[in-house]
Amino acid sequence: MKITTRIPLNYIWRNLLTRRLTTVLTAGGMALVVFVFTAVQMLEAGLKATLVQTGQPDNVIIIRAASETEVQSSLDTAQSHILETLPHIARGPGGVSMLSKESLVLISLIKKDTGGPSNVTIRGTRALGLSLRPQVQLIEGRMFRPGSNEIIVGRSIANGFEGVGLGQTLNFARRDWQVVGVFDAGKTAFNSEVWGDAEQMQQAFRRTLYSSVIAQLDSAAAFDTVKQAIADDPRLTVEVKREQQFYADQSKMLAAFISILGTVLSVIFSIGAVIGAMITMYGAVASRTAEIGTLRAIGFSRLNILIAFLGESLLLSLLGGLVGLAAASFMQLVSISTMNWQTFAELAFAFRLTPGIAVGSILFALAMGFFGGVLPAWRAARLNIVEAVRSA
Repeated sequence: MKITTRIPLNYIWRNLLTRRLTTVLTAGGMALVVFVFTAVQMLEAGLKATLVQTGQPDNVIIIRAASETEVQSSLDTAQSHILETLPHIARGPGGVSMLSKESLVLISLIKKDTGGPSNVTIRGTRALGLSLRPQVQLIEGRMFRPGSNEIIVGRSIANGFEGVGLGQTLNFARRDWQVVGVFDAGKTAFNSEVWGDAEQMQQAFRRTLYSSVIAQLDSAAAFDTVKQAIADDPRLTVEVKREQQFYADQSKMLAAFISILGTVLSVIFSIGAVIGAMITMYGAVASRTAEIGTLRAIGFSRLNILIAFLGESLLLSLLGGLVGLAAASFMQLVSISTMNWQTFAELAFAFRLTPGIAVGSILFALAMGFFGGVLPAWRAARLNIVEAVRSA
């Protein structure tokens, strides 16, 4: 009994090493498919993580009812004053309400890599806006002065666009704006924004309305109370969301597109990989017919043969899966930018590999190995003993 479980399984290693070229080519094809599958999943995870991390758990964002983005929203002065009186708004030093009225507009800047224009978000905020976002840290220069034509830019903007380096002057809304600082917001969407004084932005763009109000609650658990207070006030036609949820919603459309595109590509490529594995395993069965007959003649069961050949296919796919996963992991070093279809502004983010994606990629590789090897393994197990031995 011990022999019948050991020798057929040893064929897995021996024959993969014997057929080195075929093994490398087949495993390489599977590795390519796994690379594409993993990279797409990492791209989607990176996009979602970037937007979710943009928000703070105890922050809320208030925009006009039925608006999906800050750019589409508008809040008049009267409503913004009422929002300042909401319950459970946190207090800062000196009893100041931790609340920032902000304005957002889009302008077009020239990208360094393509030389073409792309939309960039301009956020009119206050010094308090920086306090509400602890993940935002100045890495060069200083904060803009209130009431001035000074701006600070996110690291992705400074690295990816022309004319926005520290000390340079940017012209928009018929004004010259001096870049006095560069900030790093970690892996968040704020890295793709330009910030300046809210009042100066409103004057420059001839606006009297705000886009949104960002507020910090004295407790994250107070959200439902604040939401109910807004709903009960007939003077307010606004919607409040947790900041993290608001930015997570921004990723849905683009993430869905990436997921669908990635799934389609992975299915198409995986069909080719499965066919390649099947051809490889059928070739292995054909070249080892006499060996299979001999094993059956000395007492090995059909199940032993089936397990041996199916195991060979699974190991082949596992090797390809590990190589593809390892190659995809290096994509975390790459940062890309694309247009956020919700805001129509540039958004920079990085690939993100999670344990769930890694496990899913290996299971995907094993699934290809199973479907590519099950029919050849079944054929090997069903070979006639006498005819197989005679083929030697």
